[in-house]
Amino acid sequence: MRTIAALILGLFLAVPTTSWTASEELLVFAAASLTDALKDVGRLYEAAGGDHVVFNFGASSDLSRQIVAGAPADVFFSADTARMDEVERAGLVAHADRVDVLSNVLAVIVPKASAAPPKTAADLVAFHHIALADPEAVPAGVYARTYLQSAGVWDRIRDAVVPAVDVRAALAAVEGEHADAGIVYRTDAATSSRVRVAFEVPRDAVPRIVYPVAPIAASKKKGTPALVRYLTGPEAVKVYERYGFLVLVGK
Repeated sequence: MRTIAALILGLFLAVPTTSWTASEELLVFAAASLTDALKDVGRLYEAAGGDHVVFNFGASSDLSRQIVAGAPADVFFSADTARMDEVERAGLVAHADRVDVLSNVLAVIVPKASAAPPKTAADLVAFHHIALADPEAVPAGVYARTYLQSAGVWDRIRDAVVPAVDVRAALAAVEGEHADAGIVYRTDAATSSRVRVAFEVPRDAVPRIVYPVAPIAASKKKGTPALVRYLTGPEAVKVYERYGFLVLVGK
């Protein structure tokens, strides 16, 4: 019996202690336009000893609805303040925890082989299919619609608009030449070799583009505050700038 007891004790002591100290998994709901930059930031965070980060990318409007409906997000990184406001009104984000991190610029894009790219908003009237993220809900589409309204052409091109689920889907429509032109963020256009920028939209022609981030109040994970600090810190800022975002945090 003593021999059996000794063997059991030996097996117990031989179990690696790391199996009892697994890191947490943190779930970040983030705007589709942040996909490439945040994947890089997530890898840097984990390499620096942070918890494992999982991203759910999509239209900020869809993500905010999911969070309000009870989706188990730990952090929300939105492409506009209105979607963050929705989550805050639901009591799921504390106003004091919100940080405005980034801004962006809209760009009118065409397929790489386009022979006659538009030079102004008025030129878009001649195009048959114009891809936008859903202009009724998705931040990039709402910004684009506001710009086209201010330029006085929205009513003339409304029927040509091809609404997409998010800004990356709008980009894909132009890449595949399913649309003659599209309006996306400058940072999205820069990720593709199959489109070119016809012109950038002046920043004062649209409402201020702001990407806020905040921890979800219901998250009880110890690593959530540390991740938010990293997402707004100097190492992450370097990545954002490399992808062409305009950095607001710390300014």
